[in-house]
Amino acid sequence: MLQVLLVDDDAEFTEVACQIIEFLGHDVYVASTLKEAEEWLTNQQFDHVLLDFMLPDGSGLHLIDFLKKNQLSPYVTLITGHPSVKGMLAGLCGPKVNYIVKPLQREDIEATLNRNTKKPKKINSKMPTLHFGCLVGESKPMQELYTMIERVAKTSANVMLMGESGVGKEVVANAIHASTGATDPIIATNCGALSKELISSELFGHEKGAFTGAVARKEGVFVRAGNGTLFLDEITEMPLDMQPNLLRALENKRVIPVGGTQEIEVNCRVVSATNRTMAELAEGKVIREDVYYRLAVFPISIPSLSERKEDIPLLAEVFLQQLNNENDAEFVWTTAQLETLKNTPWPGNVRELRHAIHRAFIMSEPATKTIQLPSSFISPFAAATNQSSAVSAGQTIEGLEKELIRVTLDKVDGNKTQAAEMLGISTKTLYNRLHAYGDFTD
Repeated sequence: MLQVLLVDDDAEFTEVACQIIEFLGHDVYVASTLKEAEEWLTNQQFDHVLLDFMLPDGSGLHLIDFLKKNQLSPYVTLITGHPSVKGMLAGLCGPKVNYIVKPLQREDIEATLNRNTKKPKKINSKMPTLHFGCLVGESKPMQELYTMIERVAKTSANVMLMGESGVGKEVVANAIHASTGATDPIIATNCGALSKELISSELFGHEKGAFTGAVARKEGVFVRAGNGTLFLDEITEMPLDMQPNLLRALENKRVIPVGGTQEIEVNCRVVSATNRTMAELAEGKVIREDVYYRLAVFPISIPSLSERKEDIPLLAEVFLQQLNNENDAEFVWTTAQLETLKNTPWPGNVRELRHAIHRAFIMSEPATKTIQLPSSFISPFAAATNQSSAVSAGQTIEGLEKELIRVTLDKVDGNKTQAAEMLGISTKTLYNRLHAYGDFTD
């Protein structure tokens, strides 16, 4: 028999869940707020805490912090009705933290509580810290990122996240949202995955019969986010002629569903993301200037993995521990393996690193405790990139120089003074080259 604490403010759900838990032969106690949960945990010992992610007085992450500070060690299962936060919760899946998504069936609760019948794994004392529950890294660029997240979370400012593909822009968006303590969800949508005809419906919703296929009324993501966070991924892939509609919503805090006539007030923070550089934003005509300034009230540049190589061993430890917990394994890294990962180029950033570790985990011999790394980590995308940027016979010196200037400007987000310093020439000489090549003129 387990002592279970159910922390959830949904009375209908808790009534059904309590019946199931008692039917399974366990004792269950209920708290509807963080404060009530802390009182229960202070006065009684529990084997398992079923914890709603969104509570009236804060995030379930705050209760996890309470458990750590008070050296309490029940199993914790985070419950969420919002699958969009799954990516962030997955980062919390340590030896005693799991997650499940509503709606729940009896089998879900039974499987969750049965975790306690397993022998607890030995907790790795060297497990790296998860900042905001989902970010890993102690390098200077990451420390600067944490500071920016903490500061902007105290405001309602819109945030634009910029960084290469695979750096973890959605994870950072989740970290910002979690830091606010908002009880409303974070809602995510990918602007690059929507057809031009469906963008307005996705953002602002539509009324029944507004267009062919609109068989029922639908709320847009601005409304669904409530007082929480709206994450607009690949914002620069939204067609330019659709951006004025977005601008009006950002300026007026009101939206009109497609086919509707009544304005609806909205109050979410907008976090957008792009893998375009500042130079591409300025010169590529991918986003209107007025839309940019509304979205990028507080721009954040997320460092690539090549800019924080010292964090690679920490990320590798976290990813391996998560795989061990999910598969009841006990693989460990050797010092030499961590050094190999650290010195390997990862053009796909954290996403590529995680993929490589997952593949190595699958290919490793289950009877051993040591991961078997492949002889090479070269991806077809990296090979294509290297091939396209290589020097080839017949290229002119002017062509090579032009490419060198372009790559350097991309690296420094279009800052011509920094680019000149990196190239070892004066700013005046750089401007002369830019005007000579035409493509780069202001």
